[in-house]
Amino acid sequence: MHKDELPPEVILAIQQALEAHVGDVQTVPFDAASLDIPFNPVPVLNDLFPDEASLAHLDLVNTQLAETQRKLQTEVDALQSELRQSQDPEKMQLIQEMISDLMGQMSRIREKATESEAVVRNITKDIQVLDTAKKNLILSMTTLKRLQMLVNALTQLEDLVKEKKYGEVAETLAAVKQISATFKAYTGVQPVAQVWKRIQEIQGDLRALIDTDFDAFILQDSSKPVKATQITDACLAADVLGPDFRTHLIDRYVALELKEYRRIFRSTDEAGQLDNLSRRFAWFRRTLQTHEIEQGRVFPAEWRVGWCLLAKFIDITRYAVFMCRFIPILRMFRRDDLTMLLAKAGPSLTVKTLLENLQTTTEFENSMVKKWATSLQVLLSTTAGTHAIAPKPISAAFEPHMSIFVDAQDKVLADMLAPYRKSKSGRAQPPRQSLDTPHPNGTDEESPSLVLPSSTDLFYFYAQSLEQCAKLSTGQPLFDLCLLHKKWLRIYAEDVLITSLKRPPSQPQSRRSGDTRYDVQELKHACKLINTADYCLSTASELEDKMREKINEEFKERVSFQAERDLFVSVVSAAIVIQLRELETACDAAFATMARTTWTATNQVSGQSAYAGDLVSVAEQVIETVKPLVEQKKYLRNLFDKACSLILAKFTNAIVKSRPLKEIGAEQLLIDLGRIKSYLLNMPGEALVTASYTRGLTKSTTRLEALLKVIVTPVDPPEGFILNYTLLIGDASFSNFQKILDLKGTPKAQQNALLDDFLTITSTKTDLDSTSFLSSLDMEPPGPGQLGGSLVSPGGSRVSLPLAVNGEGIFATMTSPASTGPMVSSNGSSQGGSGADTPIRGGERREVFSDLRRFVSFGLQRKDTMAQ
Repeated sequence: MHKDELPPEVILAIQQALEAHVGDVQTVPFDAASLDIPFNPVPVLNDLFPDEASLAHLDLVNTQLAETQRKLQTEVDALQSELRQSQDPEKMQLIQEMISDLMGQMSRIREKATESEAVVRNITKDIQVLDTAKKNLILSMTTLKRLQMLVNALTQLEDLVKEKKYGEVAETLAAVKQISATFKAYTGVQPVAQVWKRIQEIQGDLRALIDTDFDAFILQDSSKPVKATQITDACLAADVLGPDFRTHLIDRYVALELKEYRRIFRSTDEAGQLDNLSRRFAWFRRTLQTHEIEQGRVFPAEWRVGWCLLAKFIDITRYAVFMCRFIPILRMFRRDDLTMLLAKAGPSLTVKTLLENLQTTTEFENSMVKKWATSLQVLLSTTAGTHAIAPKPISAAFEPHMSIFVDAQDKVLADMLAPYRKSKSGRAQPPRQSLDTPHPNGTDEESPSLVLPSSTDLFYFYAQSLEQCAKLSTGQPLFDLCLLHKKWLRIYAEDVLITSLKRPPSQPQSRRSGDTRYDVQELKHACKLINTADYCLSTASELEDKMREKINEEFKERVSFQAERDLFVSVVSAAIVIQLRELETACDAAFATMARTTWTATNQVSGQSAYAGDLVSVAEQVIETVKPLVEQKKYLRNLFDKACSLILAKFTNAIVKSRPLKEIGAEQLLIDLGRIKSYLLNMPGEALVTASYTRGLTKSTTRLEALLKVIVTPVDPPEGFILNYTLLIGDASFSNFQKILDLKGTPKAQQNALLDDFLTITSTKTDLDSTSFLSSLDMEPPGPGQLGGSLVSPGGSRVSLPLAVNGEGIFATMTSPASTGPMVSSNGSSQGGSGADTPIRGGERREVFSDLRRFVSFGLQRKDTMAQ
């Protein structure tokens, strides 16, 4: 065997190691993960013995398992023997020696490769030197050839310049500049520096020649005639000379063209006055037309000389001088005629003059935009170059003076709303009928208006002023107009709408019709105010969207009418309060009759009472008057909710005032309550009734029915009366039970015994609450017109009545009644009955003895019982 070759068995072992791979997982009964899981023999036994009959083969299964164990043990022994042979020390040493020989062979091969590389490098060293020399020689020859070409081109260029052959000059100069760019790195070499200097001198001479020819052509000097084709070729040469020289030529041409404009329209001459602004634009249009027909044709289209001419005209006509009295100081500065003329006009500048001149300016700017199909800002920015200050149009000179326009709008709005606003001197405003003046050819009934005409006039004027201002300016003036609109919306809401709800002191408080006792005109006026406020609310949103659509981007986020919309929401709330006040006034007579009724003298129940029919009748008249006059149904639903709450609250107060009730009186009140409930359920009508309204009404009337049913229950036997109280009222409140006794008219002596029985029975009923709806029942209710203080204050800017019909409001809006004697709370402070039953927080256990008096009474009773 050769010393460098491995034994066949080693080669075979290496191949087997390299080709080894993991077998299919499904053929391996166990894996590493399964070995970590504790073996569970139950599933295996269930597979071997699935039923009782399989137990008969127990011996056969045992034999098979023993055979399997023997085969596995034989396989393990064979694998262990093979492992011991593989780990023989002599064989391992032989493998290590073979690996060492292999590494030695690799080292010798590496050394030979290094020696071969050195030999090759020595052989090719001279070739590399020759190759570098060849490259340097080629570069030198190329550079010299280019230098010769450059010198020849310069000579040719110099001759062409002298002959003014600008077309050929442009081509030759472009070639010279291209070739000379390769010598920029060699300017330190004397010959190259001389050539570079000569190039600059020739370009300077060329600029001077082009300048002279341009002036001669523009000024039409007959002594030095210049052909248009020669100037056209000169423009090509100017492009090669660079953008700075091209800009210089354009500026020179523009300055010469507008020189006459400066002379004719000096601000000190008559032609330069503000009244002759249109003459300026007419002069420029003629100049621009002459330019396009004559001189303008010699310029390349990409120079956009017409744009530059327009930009310079705009710059001359509009540049800042701020006030006329500063003109002597600012003569040293550049100024524009228009701003100076506007400053001179000063206070004498009228809105008409301002708008006419601004309209003329805007039309001129729009005509230029239409001519080139490019926005004016793009026209000015393209020709402005790299100026730090962004160019502005001529119309920008009017913006500082647009306050005159805004002030004029302010004055017009003041005059428009003056007849409807309350005098600041304290005099009464004109009658409210002026807010809704009928058509001269008919009565108010013949031409009904659902909103006040003043509101439509206001927003019509807003739309006109917005469109007019947006045509003139969409910057600061339009934002100032937006602030003005916001101001007069607030004034209209506060000084016109809300103020019209307040009855002037000088107006007599005449009490209406003897039948209804409510003011129909007041109701109609409130309905009209609701419609007007809703119209203003929606139109203000549209005005905000329109304003944001037209105004510049930097003002968009600052445009908002949210505060003004909130004011109109307050107007709606205040008008609804007026309607509720009229409803309360209409119902006062019926509730007064109910409160004056002596229920103890009633011997039997005889259908509904007369006051209940009167109450339903007047309430229906008020509601039916309002329904067809309010456009938005959401406000009617709000009114129905609050009206229902008002009627039920006043009914509850009348019950308290008419005590004692006795059983017959309470039974009669139950019948009357059913009649009122029936009307309230049908009050909105099928189109306006909602589930929440019906649910809230049912909840409130159910509580009143429970109150009256407890009063109807006889006090004898006491246990039955108290158990009925706990079932209907559902609390263990001492003060609430005493309220029932007071309403029932129970004598004081009998009350003490009933209170003791109440304590005894409720002390064992831990499932009862400590409070109920009776806890907020006021035993000293307010008089007529005092229920809910907001109902008699319609002039407030923000009114929001609670929707009592949907919650606890009927009883929660009234203070708790005072007890017949002082009570002491658990902390020892003296309180009235209103503090005896404080609502228990969630999660706390109900205390049976909630006050000291209750505890003492119960203790004395228990002592007397034990003594007997």
